Amino acid sequence: MPISPMLAVHICAGTVGLLSGGVAMAFRKGSRRHGIAGKVFVASMVGLGASAMYLALRKHEVGNFIGGILTIYLVTTAWLTARRKDGETSVFDWAALLIPTAVGISTLTLGIEKLNHPAAFHDGVPVGMNFFLGAVVLLAAVGDVRMLVSGISGTRRVARHLWRMCFGLFFASGSIFIARPHLFPAWMSTSYLLLFLGILPLLLMIFWLVRVRFKNAFQKTPPRDRNSQLGLPQESIAG
Repeated sequence: MPISPMLAVHICAGTVGLLSGGVAMAFRKGSRRHGIAGKVFVASMVGLGASAMYLALRKHEVGNFIGGILTIYLVTTAWLTARRKDGETSVFDWAALLIPTAVGISTLTLGIEKLNHPAAFHDGVPVGMNFFLGAVVLLAAVGDVRMLVSGISGTRRVARHLWRMCFGLFFASGSIFIARPHLFPAWMSTSYLLLFLGILPLLLMIFWLVRVRFKNAFQKTPPRDRNSQLGLPQESIAG
């Protein structure tokens, strides 16, 4: 069965995003190879989000349209966090703040409506997912406000970059491994392998956040140079 050109772009972008995201997580943070893989990941995820929005408009799928917007928002703000100097912001950040604020409030509101009128909704999304996603997105908005008001630097800047990249990767892995199990052999579902692959970016996110924020694994350099602790240039995080 032939597929539309935009769907082909969407599939290719998602495949490249998963592969490049996995490669970026494997390479040492701040290394040249990590930077190259990260740039490929950001470009492919922006393409994935944009194509998802286009396809969602054609099919009148509000959830997928919002997912596309959030994907672009997360990887773009994560990339900007990596490229900028400590404390640097722009007008773009104020505009981007509208996305998690609006999506978070609407997602939580939808979850409440599902609890009160469960028979009226048939979107296939569990109500728990509405509350989980809404809470995460609103936390992203809170992080944006804190950055805009007081700035962000050092370990907090690295953590912001890490969790947003990983959560963007989770959107891609969850949409293929968890939301579409019929694309894979049945044994992968019954063995929980698909579930594991779907949530793997979140597990890696937790590992790296703990490593960066609490374990101080890179102790060979002075504590005052947080970027150097991660093998990163002083002026930027991941290239």
